Amino acid sequence: MAEETPAPSNGQAAPQMQMALQKIYARDVSFEVPNAPKVFQEEGQPQVQLNLSHKATPIEGDNYEVVLTLTVTCTLNERTAYLAEVHQAGVFSFTGFDPQNLSVVLATYCPNVLFPFARQVISDLVLNGGFPPLLLQPINFDALYAEQQRQQAGQDGGNIRPALNA
Repeated sequence: MAEETPAPSNGQAAPQMQMALQKIYARDVSFEVPNAPKVFQEEGQPQVQLNLSHKATPIEGDNYEVVLTLTVTCTLNERTAYLAEVHQAGVFSFTGFDPQNLSVVLATYCPNVLFPFARQVISDLVLNGGFPPLLLQPINFDALYAEQQRQQAGQDGGNIRPALNA
């Protein structure tokens, strides 16, 4: 038996929001070991820093290219041990999204889809570069987006939040 969805009472069909992943690809990949081979003989505690960003660009029709950029810099004794960077991209299509919902999906859902691919590329680069394995922890893109929205609201609205002293 088929399941029917009741139509809205005003006689208009509710808009359907649909999203589809068209393609995932590595747009740019880079790995550098500027202090090789000396870096492999040094001892000490490595410091790893992760920088990430994303960009959504409209392309033909209802399609968007979303690029998640991960840059990992590892320093050892204040010298760069390695620098790994990946621009992981995907083409996503959207129909029926209002601008606010589309903005949220482009900033949260799409990077969440791309992150595991970028994390694997970074891991492979580091391991193949002769360094111990690096496993990046999951990232909460929803929380990052919410924080970005709070910061923008504070700047736009002139609201000053009190600083918390620990």
